Amino acid sequence: MADVVLHDALVSQEVLTLVSSGTRIVNVGKRCGRKSISQEAISELMLRFASNGEVVVRLKSGDPLIFGRAGEELDALKGAGVEVEIVPGVTAALAAAATVQVSLTDRRSAERLLVISAHRGHGKTDSDWSGLVTRGTTVVVYMPGEYGSVAADLRGAGLSGSTPCAIVSKASGSEEQSYHTTLALLDQAPILPAPCVLIVGETVARTASQKSRSLCLNAVPLQGDFAQASESSRGF
Repeated sequence: MADVVLHDALVSQEVLTLVSSGTRIVNVGKRCGRKSISQEAISELMLRFASNGEVVVRLKSGDPLIFGRAGEELDALKGAGVEVEIVPGVTAALAAAATVQVSLTDRRSAERLLVISAHRGHGKTDSDWSGLVTRGTTVVVYMPGEYGSVAADLRGAGLSGSTPCAIVSKASGSEEQSYHTTLALLDQAPILPAPCVLIVGETVARTASQKSRSLCLNAVPLQGDFAQASESSRGF
């Protein structure tokens, strides 16, 4: 139904091929270190198309409400009286966990799940890891950047150097990669292509003992096309 699709840089070409042939497709993706469109300009585009009576899809990878800028876009749209519908998606933490077959909340070793970003917005202070992390916490770090600083923060918060870790790059996509290590050796891990997530916790250790097994949890394998998520609305 969309007249216009405004998509992020991480939306795969496989997903974009699902868009109707008569629909206008605009790349409004922002990637670190590259010149890109501002958030204000994206909101302006959405409002401009909506004011023309067009149905606009704001297409995002993952879940639109997790570490995206949906809040800012919603404020702009609702402030202008634009009707909005949000379609939930599979966030990277869950897609990455599925890739390496980690139960993020395994009751035998994880009593808490912490989803956090290592990339701070302008003017924001660093997180107080010591107030957030316990031995029974599974930590999923979005945009971990240089792994060494994250490892130092987590060890400073009290986690052991032997705590297992998994780095997952481009989760659920055709170029997906993963790497297993420990906090003590995390700074020596290869820098995998962005976007990456880092999973840290005792529950990660269970995957090594299960690699020799074949466990089917779903009759239909998760494909990259379906692992991507979209956000859509009438006039959005």
